[in-house]
Amino acid sequence: SRYQEESAMSLKEQMNQIYGNAPLEKIPWNIQDPPSFLVRVVESGKVTPCRTVDIGCGVGNYAVWLASKGFQVTGIDVSEKAIEIARDQAQQKGVDCEFLVGDLVSPDFEPEGVFQFAYDWEVLHHVFPEERGIYIDNIRKMLEPGGIYFSVCFSEQDSDFGGEGKYRQTPMNTTLYFSSEEEIRNQLATGFYIKELHTIEIAGKYGPHMAVMVLAV
Repeated sequence: SRYQEESAMSLKEQMNQIYGNAPLEKIPWNIQDPPSFLVRVVESGKVTPCRTVDIGCGVGNYAVWLASKGFQVTGIDVSEKAIEIARDQAQQKGVDCEFLVGDLVSPDFEPEGVFQFAYDWEVLHHVFPEERGIYIDNIRKMLEPGGIYFSVCFSEQDSDFGGEGKYRQTPMNTTLYFSSEEEIRNQLATGFYIKELHTIEIAGKYGPHMAVMVLAV
C-alpha cells in the first residue's frame, strides 16, 4: 500500500530527520509537562514507583518526570537523535534514567530487562495495523506477569489532519493511523486484560485531540 511505501522511509529516518532539524518547540508532540492523564494514573496510585519503560520516549520529557517521582525508568525510541537529546536532558536535570535506541515493530526486538509498567503516549498512532501484532507482542515480552500497560493514541473521532480517514498526513509529513476503541480492544484481546478503555480529550500543543486511552494488565 501507499502507506507501506511511505514507511519505507522508515519511521526511524523520519524521526531522526525531525529531531535533527526541527527546533524542539516546533515538534507538535514534544510537550515538556507530563499529560494530565499520565499524572492521574500516577497520583491516583493506579501505578506506583516501579521499573518502568517509556516506549517512544522522544526526548525523554515524561521519563524524566517519572524518574523524579521515584520510578526507575528506561526510555526507548526508534530515533538515535531523540535518545541523544533525552540523555542530555536527564543529565542536565540530574535525574537517573536509562535511554536506549530500539524498534518495537521489529520481530528481532530484544527487550533489555523486564518491567512492571509500560506506557506509550501518542505513539501507537504511528504504528500501522499490520505492525501492531508484533508491537503488542514486544510490549508483552517486556512486562512481567501482572505488569500494567497504559496507552493513548489518536481516535478516529478526532477531526484533525483532514478529517475522517483512518490514515492521515500531518504537517510534519508523518502518516498517522486513527483507531477505534474496538480496534484497540481487539489488538489487546490476547495476552491482556483490559481494565479501562475510553475515548478522551487530550491537550495538544496546538489544540485538543480525541484519543483512545487504555489501561491493561
